[in-house]
Amino acid sequence: MQKILAISGGIDSVCLLHMMRDDPKVVVAHFNHGIRDNSDQDESFVRDLAKEYGLRFESKKEFLGASCSEARARERRYAFLNDICQKYNGEIHTAHHLDDLVESITINLARGTGWRGLVPLDDAKIHRPLLGLDKKEIYRYAIKNNLRFRHDPTNTEDVYLRNRLRMLGASLESKRYAELKKELVDLYERQRKIKVEIDAMMEKILPEGGVYERSWFKNLDNATAIEILRAILLKDRISATRPQLLDFLKAIRTYSPSKKFNLPGDRLVTLSKTTFSLSKML
Repeated sequence: MQKILAISGGIDSVCLLHMMRDDPKVVVAHFNHGIRDNSDQDESFVRDLAKEYGLRFESKKEFLGASCSEARARERRYAFLNDICQKYNGEIHTAHHLDDLVESITINLARGTGWRGLVPLDDAKIHRPLLGLDKKEIYRYAIKNNLRFRHDPTNTEDVYLRNRLRMLGASLESKRYAELKKELVDLYERQRKIKVEIDAMMEKILPEGGVYERSWFKNLDNATAIEILRAILLKDRISATRPQLLDFLKAIRTYSPSKKFNLPGDRLVTLSKTTFSLSKML
């Protein structure tokens, strides 16, 4: 199984690449989103690193533009990474670390998350080798190994909620911030165990063959229906946001037979009078 490393050129991914540089199964994958003027320089930097380490390199450039949302950029990046996974029969590895995990949980709590928002970055198909390290440890690793990396200026812009949280964390007294981080990580670990049990139960009750009854979703409450839909999509390696799942549920309940609609990952849903199924768009 090849290891598809998502390398942006920032300090986190550069450290991940350095740690795994001697693994012959590594493929360096860089998505050039075209959002910033220096995006091409990031791509060149990562290409040169891959060459220096003697590793295979894959990239793709899209012109998403400066107004592109974080969600859209993330969706396109993972579409690219999944394509590379299919090409090499590989698995995605990202450079998310402990502080990313804490920030994601905090953001989800601020937005009134459901229970799954307490276990972000927990897709079994995506490996995150750095989750046991915090940002300070990553900086220490980069300094110790004299690593060069690219700086993304948007990481310091307070227009993004994640950046504002980082600034808030930096302003807190270090002991209290460490206590808050530990509380959130403990919450994550407890909820993660529950999630494993729920996902295992979902796997058992879903039918084989990929054809699902619309009637299941007519009278279910939204929360339960969305959990079932999420499990259906994950069987087909599709990751969807809560708004996308709500749109999916509405379509199942209200669309007329023979109507079709799109899902992330170039998937197509076809509805009959009583069932629906998923297929790959041609």
